[in-house]
Amino acid sequence: MAKLGVLVGEDRWSFFREIHEELTQHYTTTIFQRKSYAVPFFYNKINATLYFRALRRTLQQNDLCFFEWASDLLMHASRMPKTCKVVTRLHSFELFEWAPQINWNFVDRVILVSEFMRQRFVEYYPQHAQKAVVVFNGRPLELFQPVVHGPFQFNLGMVCSISPIKRVYETVLMFHQLQADGYAARLYIAGEPAGDHRYALAVERLVKHLGLQDHIFFEGQISDIPSWLQKIDIFISNSFWEGQQVALLEAMAAGCYCLSHFWAGAEEMLPTANLFVTEAELRQQIVAYAGLPHYEQQQLQAQLRTLACERFDIQQTKVQIRQIVREVLAESL
Repeated sequence: MAKLGVLVGEDRWSFFREIHEELTQHYTTTIFQRKSYAVPFFYNKINATLYFRALRRTLQQNDLCFFEWASDLLMHASRMPKTCKVVTRLHSFELFEWAPQINWNFVDRVILVSEFMRQRFVEYYPQHAQKAVVVFNGRPLELFQPVVHGPFQFNLGMVCSISPIKRVYETVLMFHQLQADGYAARLYIAGEPAGDHRYALAVERLVKHLGLQDHIFFEGQISDIPSWLQKIDIFISNSFWEGQQVALLEAMAAGCYCLSHFWAGAEEMLPTANLFVTEAELRQQIVAYAGLPHYEQQQLQAQLRTLACERFDIQQTKVQIRQIVREVLAESL
Protein backbone atom coordinates (compact mmCIF):
# COMPACT_ATOMS: atom_id res chain seq x y z
CA MET A 1 0.00 0.00 0.00
CA ALA A 2 1.50 3.33 -1.08
CA LYS A 3 2.33 5.89 1.59
CA LEU A 4 0.79 9.37 1.41
CA GLY A 5 1.79 12.43 3.34
CA VAL A 6 -1.07 14.90 3.87
CA LEU A 7 -0.16 18.55 4.38
CA VAL A 8 -3.02 20.96 5.01
CA GLY A 9 -1.99 24.59 4.66
CA GLU A 10 -3.68 27.50 6.40
CA ASP A 11 -4.90 25.00 9.05
CA ARG A 12 -8.09 24.83 6.99
CA TRP A 13 -9.63 21.37 6.78
CA SER A 14 -13.13 22.61 5.93
CA PHE A 15 -13.28 21.28 2.37
CA PHE A 16 -10.86 18.39 2.76
CA ARG A 17 -12.07 16.11 5.56
CA GLU A 18 -14.14 13.79 3.38
CA ILE A 19 -11.38 13.62 0.78
CA HIS A 20 -8.83 12.71 3.45
CA GLU A 21 -11.12 9.98 4.79
CA GLU A 22 -11.38 8.57 1.29
CA LEU A 23 -7.60 8.54 0.84
CA THR A 24 -7.11 6.72 4.16
CA GLN A 25 -9.22 3.86 2.80
CA HIS A 26 -6.73 3.22 -0.01
CA TYR A 27 -3.35 4.42 1.22
CA THR A 28 -1.28 4.57 4.36
CA THR A 29 -1.56 8.23 5.27
CA THR A 30 0.24 10.46 7.74
CA ILE A 31 -0.70 14.04 8.55
CA PHE A 32 2.05 16.63 8.74
CA GLN A 33 1.80 18.65 11.93
CA ARG A 34 3.79 21.72 12.80
CA LYS A 35 5.41 21.53 16.21
CA SER A 36 6.79 24.47 18.10
CA TYR A 37 8.34 24.86 21.50
CA ALA A 38 8.40 27.92 23.72
CA VAL A 39 12.05 27.54 24.64
CA PRO A 40 13.57 30.56 26.36
CA PHE A 41 16.40 31.32 23.94
CA PHE A 42 16.56 31.40 20.16
CA TYR A 43 13.08 29.82 19.94
CA ASN A 44 12.40 31.23 16.48
CA LYS A 45 15.52 29.66 15.04
CA ILE A 46 14.99 26.37 16.84
CA ASN A 47 11.35 26.08 15.77
CA ALA A 48 12.26 26.93 12.19
CA THR A 49 14.89 24.19 12.21
CA LEU A 50 12.38 21.67 13.58
CA TYR A 51 9.78 22.73 11.03
CA PHE A 52 12.05 22.30 8.01
CA ARG A 53 13.43 19.04 9.34
CA ALA A 54 9.91 17.61 9.79
CA LEU A 55 8.87 18.83 6.35
CA ARG A 56 11.90 17.26 4.71
CA ARG A 57 11.29 14.00 6.58
CA THR A 58 7.67 13.94 5.41
CA LEU A 59 8.81 14.24 1.80
CA GLN A 60 11.38 11.50 2.24
CA GLN A 61 9.14 8.99 4.00
CA ASN A 62 6.18 9.04 1.61
CA ASP A 63 5.57 7.96 -1.97
CA LEU A 64 3.33 10.98 -2.59
CA CYS A 65 2.59 14.15 -0.67
CA PHE A 66 -0.78 15.87 -1.07
CA PHE A 67 -0.80 19.60 -0.31
CA GLU A 68 -4.29 20.92 0.39
CA TRP A 69 -3.94 24.67 -0.34
CA ALA A 70 -0.96 25.65 -2.49
CA SER A 71 0.43 27.95 0.18
CA ASP A 72 3.40 28.24 2.53
CA LEU A 73 3.91 24.52 3.13
CA LEU A 74 4.20 23.83 -0.59
CA MET A 75 6.36 26.90 -1.13
CA HIS A 76 8.90 25.69 1.43
CA ALA A 77 8.74 22.06 0.30
CA SER A 78 9.25 23.01 -3.35
CA ARG A 79 12.70 24.35 -2.48
CA MET A 80 13.81 20.99 -1.10
CA PRO A 81 15.12 17.97 -3.02
CA LYS A 82 12.32 16.10 -4.79
CA THR A 83 12.05 12.67 -3.18
CA CYS A 84 8.38 11.85 -3.81
CA LYS A 85 5.44 12.65 -6.06
CA VAL A 86 3.57 15.87 -5.28
CA VAL A 87 -0.08 16.81 -5.83
CA THR A 88 -1.61 20.07 -4.67
CA ARG A 89 -5.08 21.60 -4.70
CA LEU A 90 -5.15 25.32 -5.42
CA HIS A 91 -8.39 27.05 -4.44
CA SER A 92 -8.17 30.78 -5.21
CA PHE A 93 -6.13 33.26 -3.17
CA GLU A 94 -2.98 31.14 -3.43
CA LEU A 95 -2.70 31.99 -7.13
CA PHE A 96 -1.60 35.50 -6.23
CA GLU A 97 -0.26 35.22 -2.69
CA TRP A 98 1.82 32.03 -2.89
CA ALA A 99 2.02 30.65 -6.44
CA PRO A 100 4.77 33.07 -7.56
CA GLN A 101 6.98 31.73 -4.75
CA ILE A 102 6.47 28.05 -5.56
CA ASN A 103 8.85 26.01 -7.69
CA TRP A 104 6.25 24.41 -9.97
CA ASN A 105 8.82 21.98 -11.40
CA PHE A 106 8.55 20.28 -8.02
CA VAL A 107 4.80 19.62 -8.46
CA ASP A 108 3.40 16.74 -10.51
CA ARG A 109 -0.27 17.74 -10.59
CA VAL A 110 -2.25 20.88 -9.72
CA ILE A 111 -5.95 20.46 -8.97
CA LEU A 112 -8.02 23.61 -9.59
CA VAL A 113 -11.58 24.04 -8.34
CA SER A 114 -12.99 25.62 -11.52
CA GLU A 115 -12.21 25.92 -15.21
CA PHE A 116 -11.69 29.64 -14.76
CA MET A 117 -9.03 29.00 -12.10
CA ARG A 118 -7.34 26.46 -14.39
CA GLN A 119 -7.24 29.02 -17.20
CA ARG A 120 -5.70 31.63 -14.90
CA PHE A 121 -3.06 29.15 -13.70
CA VAL A 122 -2.19 28.21 -17.29
CA GLU A 123 -2.02 31.89 -18.25
CA TYR A 124 0.56 32.57 -15.54
CA TYR A 125 2.44 29.25 -15.81
CA PRO A 126 1.97 28.02 -19.39
CA GLN A 127 4.92 25.62 -19.18
CA HIS A 128 2.97 23.67 -16.52
CA ALA A 129 -0.36 23.59 -18.33
CA GLN A 130 -0.32 19.80 -18.68
CA LYS A 131 -0.26 19.47 -14.88
CA ALA A 132 -3.45 21.48 -14.32
CA VAL A 133 -6.74 19.61 -13.92
CA VAL A 134 -10.19 20.68 -12.74
CA VAL A 135 -12.09 18.96 -9.95
CA PHE A 136 -15.04 20.90 -8.56
CA ASN A 137 -15.39 21.33 -4.83
CA GLY A 138 -17.90 18.90 -3.43
CA ARG A 139 -20.04 18.70 -0.33
CA PRO A 140 -21.95 15.83 1.32
CA LEU A 141 -25.26 16.77 -0.24
CA GLU A 142 -27.25 14.41 1.94
CA LEU A 143 -26.79 17.03 4.68
CA PHE A 144 -28.65 19.58 2.59
CA GLN A 145 -32.00 17.97 2.02
CA PRO A 146 -34.30 20.52 0.38
CA VAL A 147 -37.38 21.47 2.32
CA VAL A 148 -40.69 22.23 0.70
CA HIS A 149 -40.94 25.95 1.28
CA GLY A 150 -44.32 27.35 2.19
CA PRO A 151 -45.51 30.66 0.81
CA PHE A 152 -42.73 33.01 -0.26
CA GLN A 153 -41.54 34.94 2.82
CA PHE A 154 -39.08 37.29 1.08
CA ASN A 155 -36.20 36.01 3.23
CA LEU A 156 -32.89 36.79 1.54
CA GLY A 157 -29.67 35.22 2.75
CA MET A 158 -25.90 35.45 2.46
CA VAL A 159 -23.22 33.20 3.97
CA CYS A 160 -19.91 35.01 3.86
CA SER A 161 -17.28 36.89 5.79
CA ILE A 162 -18.06 40.57 6.29
CA SER A 163 -15.27 41.72 4.01
CA PRO A 164 -14.91 43.89 0.89
CA ILE A 165 -14.56 40.96 -1.50
CA LYS A 166 -18.07 39.75 -0.55
CA ARG A 167 -19.65 43.17 -1.28
CA VAL A 168 -22.03 43.15 1.67
CA TYR A 169 -22.11 46.97 1.66
CA GLU A 170 -23.49 47.00 -1.88
CA THR A 171 -26.04 44.34 -0.95
CA VAL A 172 -27.33 46.56 1.86
CA LEU A 173 -27.77 49.44 -0.60
CA MET A 174 -29.67 47.17 -2.97
CA PHE A 175 -31.82 45.95 -0.09
CA HIS A 176 -32.63 49.53 0.93
CA GLN A 177 -33.99 50.16 -2.56
CA LEU A 178 -36.14 47.03 -2.29
CA GLN A 179 -37.60 48.43 0.92
CA ALA A 180 -38.14 51.83 -0.72
CA ASP A 181 -40.02 50.10 -3.52
CA GLY A 182 -42.43 48.65 -0.98
CA TYR A 183 -41.17 45.06 -0.64
CA ALA A 184 -41.24 43.71 2.92
CA ALA A 185 -38.00 41.80 2.65
CA ARG A 186 -35.58 40.57 5.29
CA LEU A 187 -31.86 39.93 4.83
CA TYR A 188 -30.04 37.36 6.97
CA ILE A 189 -26.24 37.39 6.89
CA ALA A 190 -24.31 34.44 8.35
CA GLY A 191 -20.64 35.19 8.89
CA GLU A 192 -18.22 37.31 10.84
CA PRO A 193 -15.92 40.26 10.08
CA ALA A 194 -12.65 39.31 8.40
CA GLY A 195 -9.57 41.29 7.47
CA ASP A 196 -9.95 45.04 7.81
CA HIS A 197 -12.64 45.50 10.47
CA ARG A 198 -13.29 49.03 9.25
CA TYR A 199 -15.38 47.46 6.51
CA ALA A 200 -17.65 45.62 8.97
CA LEU A 201 -18.08 48.81 11.00
CA ALA A 202 -18.97 50.72 7.83
CA VAL A 203 -21.60 48.12 6.93
CA GLU A 204 -23.06 48.28 10.44
CA ARG A 205 -23.16 52.08 10.30
CA LEU A 206 -24.89 51.98 6.89
CA VAL A 207 -27.59 49.65 8.19
CA LYS A 208 -28.27 51.99 11.12
CA HIS A 209 -28.19 55.12 8.96
CA LEU A 210 -30.78 53.63 6.60
CA GLY A 211 -32.95 52.48 9.49
CA LEU A 212 -32.76 48.81 8.51
CA GLN A 213 -31.94 47.30 11.92
CA ASP A 214 -35.30 45.49 12.04
CA HIS A 215 -34.88 44.07 8.54
CA ILE A 216 -31.19 43.11 8.24
CA PHE A 217 -29.85 40.54 10.70
CA PHE A 218 -26.16 39.77 11.27
CA GLU A 219 -26.21 36.26 12.71
CA GLY A 220 -22.50 35.57 13.11
CA GLN A 221 -20.89 32.18 12.63
CA ILE A 222 -23.53 29.50 12.10
CA SER A 223 -22.67 25.96 13.20
CA ASP A 224 -25.62 24.32 11.42
CA ILE A 225 -25.76 25.81 7.93
CA PRO A 226 -28.17 23.18 6.50
CA SER A 227 -30.80 24.11 9.10
CA TRP A 228 -30.13 27.83 8.70
CA LEU A 229 -30.67 27.64 4.95
CA GLN A 230 -34.16 26.23 5.40
CA LYS A 231 -35.52 29.70 6.20
CA ILE A 232 -33.91 31.32 3.15
CA ASP A 233 -36.01 31.90 0.01
CA ILE A 234 -33.29 33.53 -2.11
CA PHE A 235 -29.55 33.08 -1.54
CA ILE A 236 -27.34 35.91 -2.80
CA SER A 237 -23.68 35.68 -3.78
CA ASN A 238 -22.46 39.24 -4.42
CA SER A 239 -18.69 38.64 -4.39
CA PHE A 240 -16.44 40.13 -7.02
CA TRP A 241 -14.06 37.12 -6.79
CA GLU A 242 -14.40 33.47 -5.83
CA GLY A 243 -12.50 30.30 -6.63
CA GLN A 244 -15.63 28.23 -6.32
CA GLN A 245 -18.04 29.35 -3.63
CA VAL A 246 -18.93 26.42 -1.39
CA ALA A 247 -21.67 28.42 0.38
CA LEU A 248 -23.39 28.87 -2.96
CA LEU A 249 -23.38 25.18 -3.87
CA GLU A 250 -24.68 24.36 -0.38
CA ALA A 251 -27.57 26.79 -0.88
CA MET A 252 -28.34 25.20 -4.24
CA ALA A 253 -28.36 21.77 -2.63
CA ALA A 254 -30.64 23.01 0.16
CA GLY A 255 -33.30 24.04 -2.36
CA CYS A 256 -32.78 27.79 -2.17
CA TYR A 257 -33.24 29.89 -5.25
CA CYS A 258 -29.79 31.38 -5.89
CA LEU A 259 -28.58 34.55 -7.59
CA SER A 260 -24.96 35.45 -8.11
CA HIS A 261 -22.85 38.35 -9.27
CA PHE A 262 -20.96 37.38 -12.42
CA TRP A 263 -17.62 36.73 -10.69
CA ALA A 264 -15.45 34.71 -13.04
CA GLY A 265 -16.45 31.07 -12.74
CA ALA A 266 -20.00 31.71 -11.49
CA GLU A 267 -21.29 30.55 -14.87
CA GLU A 268 -19.85 27.11 -14.07
CA MET A 269 -22.18 26.90 -11.08
CA LEU A 270 -25.41 28.63 -12.06
CA PRO A 271 -27.48 29.09 -15.23
CA THR A 272 -26.90 32.40 -17.01
CA ALA A 273 -30.40 33.53 -16.01
CA ASN A 274 -29.30 33.46 -12.36
CA LEU A 275 -26.37 35.83 -12.84
CA PHE A 276 -26.38 39.61 -12.52
CA VAL A 277 -23.90 42.44 -12.97
CA THR A 278 -25.43 45.50 -11.33
CA GLU A 279 -27.39 45.88 -8.11
CA ALA A 280 -30.33 47.08 -10.22
CA GLU A 281 -30.30 43.76 -12.10
CA LEU A 282 -30.16 41.87 -8.82
CA ARG A 283 -33.16 43.79 -7.52
CA GLN A 284 -35.09 43.07 -10.72
CA GLN A 285 -34.30 39.34 -10.52
CA ILE A 286 -35.41 39.19 -6.89
CA VAL A 287 -38.69 40.94 -7.66
CA ALA A 288 -39.30 38.75 -10.72
CA TYR A 289 -38.83 35.55 -8.72
CA ALA A 290 -40.99 36.86 -5.86
CA GLY A 291 -43.81 37.43 -8.34
CA LEU A 292 -43.85 33.88 -9.73
CA PRO A 293 -46.54 31.39 -8.78
CA HIS A 294 -45.42 29.10 -5.96
CA TYR A 295 -45.21 26.01 -8.19
CA GLU A 296 -42.85 27.82 -10.60
CA GLN A 297 -40.65 28.89 -7.70
CA GLN A 298 -40.49 25.25 -6.59
CA GLN A 299 -39.53 24.13 -10.10
CA LEU A 300 -36.64 26.59 -10.22
CA GLN A 301 -35.46 25.50 -6.78
CA ALA A 302 -35.55 21.86 -7.85
CA GLN A 303 -33.51 22.64 -10.97
CA LEU A 304 -30.73 24.16 -8.88
CA ARG A 305 -30.80 21.21 -6.48
CA THR A 306 -30.44 18.84 -9.44
CA LEU A 307 -27.54 20.90 -10.80
CA ALA A 308 -25.77 20.75 -7.45
CA CYS A 309 -26.21 16.98 -7.27
CA GLU A 310 -24.87 16.49 -10.80
CA ARG A 311 -21.76 18.66 -10.38
CA PHE A 312 -20.89 19.16 -6.72
CA ASP A 313 -21.44 15.91 -4.84
CA ILE A 314 -18.48 15.10 -2.58
CA GLN A 315 -18.72 11.47 -3.67
CA GLN A 316 -17.70 12.49 -7.20
CA THR A 317 -14.98 14.81 -5.91
CA LYS A 318 -13.45 12.06 -3.76
CA VAL A 319 -13.32 9.58 -6.62
CA GLN A 320 -11.82 12.09 -9.05
CA ILE A 321 -9.09 13.15 -6.64
CA ARG A 322 -8.26 9.55 -5.75
CA GLN A 323 -7.96 8.79 -9.47
CA ILE A 324 -5.49 11.66 -9.88
CA VAL A 325 -3.43 10.36 -6.96
CA ARG A 326 -3.42 6.89 -8.52
CA GLU A 327 -2.29 8.24 -11.88
CA VAL A 328 0.54 10.29 -10.39
CA LEU A 329 1.75 7.36 -8.31
CA ALA A 330 1.94 5.29 -11.49
CA GLU A 331 4.25 7.82 -13.15
CA SER A 332 8.00 7.64 -12.80
CA LEU A 333 9.62 10.07 -10.38
